[in-house]
Amino acid sequence: MNSEKEMEFIKTDIEGVVILKPRVFEDARGYFYESFSQREFDENVAPVRFVQDNQSRSSRRVIRGLHFQKPPYAQAKLVRCTLGCVVDVAVDLRSGSPTFGRHVAVELSEANKLQLFIPKGFAHGFAVLSPEAVFEYKCDEYYAPQSEGGISILSPELEIEWPVCLADANLSPKDLQLPLWKDFVTPF
Repeated sequence: MNSEKEMEFIKTDIEGVVILKPRVFEDARGYFYESFSQREFDENVAPVRFVQDNQSRSSRRVIRGLHFQKPPYAQAKLVRCTLGCVVDVAVDLRSGSPTFGRHVAVELSEANKLQLFIPKGFAHGFAVLSPEAVFEYKCDEYYAPQSEGGISILSPELEIEWPVCLADANLSPKDLQLPLWKDFVTPF
């Protein structure tokens, strides 16, 4: 294997949230890239052991989120979009954090092949920009339905500029019932 790194690790404005940009090898046949290396991830992001992979398919104007799992089942996630395009959002819920209540928003797509690492203590969601999107994520903790939590995407205090008109957004009934940020008490 080439001694050159296969992945670029880009820090964001929020500590612990990292964009992963793979080194893509393209030619007339197509492309190849390493989408994950435990060794590189441990050295450049955090020593995280992923235990579950999930995948969702959504259509244009769907917004999913903002979701998290409460301790002791909190999850760190490594997310990517393998078909289509989404804007992915991570909101800092860590009490005492200098970036509490702030967010990172990143466009993830099959074209740019970026991934976003979201540590424990964050709410997560995404908006679909393409006709269809397949979204994949690795989690470091198993799904625990009794530990589910969330914040409404309609919370103006979060100042998230969703790239989908909220009046036209397709939200689940469950997500429509999530509390607004002003009524939210963090479990982190």
